Order: sequence, then C-alpha cells, then structure tokens
Amino acid sequence: MLACRHEAAGDEPPRRMARILLAEDDDQMRAFLTRGLRRAGHTVDAVANGAAALLRADNIDYDLLLADIVMPGIDGIELARRLATQQPGIRVMFITGFAAVALHDDGIAPKRSRVLAKPFHLRHLIEEVENLLTE
Repeated sequence: MLACRHEAAGDEPPRRMARILLAEDDDQMRAFLTRGLRRAGHTVDAVANGAAALLRADNIDYDLLLADIVMPGIDGIELARRLATQQPGIRVMFITGFAAVALHDDGIAPKRSRVLAKPFHLRHLIEEVENLLTE
C-alpha cells in the first residue's frame, strides 16, 4: 500500500506515502493534523472517536493508525488493540498530552507503535510518521 514520491527538489530521499487513519476527538487538532499529513502526501481519513475509526477500518486497509490515547468511549489504546487484530500489518502512533505514558512496558500497545507527546511541532510528527512507515 505504501508508495514512493520523489521530491521536485531532487536531493530529498523519496518519501513513503501512506493511507492513515486519524482518530482524534479534538476538532481543531484533527483538522490541523489532517491538513499537515495531506500536505506531506499522505491519504488521511480522520474521525472523531474510536468507534468511528473501527467502522472506517472495516472496509479499508490502513498503513498507519494515528490516535489520541484519551478519547471518550473506545480510547486510542483499545482502538489500536482491535485494529492490530483486524489489520495485523498496521503501524500505530499514539499522540497524548500525558508525556509519561509507558505503553510498551505493560504489553498493552501493539509492537509496532510509538508515542508522541503533545505539544509537538507538525514537522516532528511528519518525520516520526515517515520513520515509522519505513521500519
């Protein structure tokens, strides 16, 4: 599903373009992240909660789940668990305002996942997404 895009500048390495499922309950953050990821060349389906994300993932295979950890209803961690079962190759990146979150130590997050603490710069998020996609 990943495709390469060559930059017009010529010196930049090709980027991995991905189909990303974004689950973020904050409307402004969701819109901001969607715009930035699309400008970076990714296809983004953005939803406001975990239940909507699961419905969307029923019909579409995603390369990456980008999810807020704290959301009403199905939180980002439970969403990632369910999607990892449904789509075993999916990569996961959590975004959270809780900087001290240690998901991997307890085995509650999928193996191919990362945590990015808010606040973050959009450029850093794009770099982390692209690094995760090339692993």
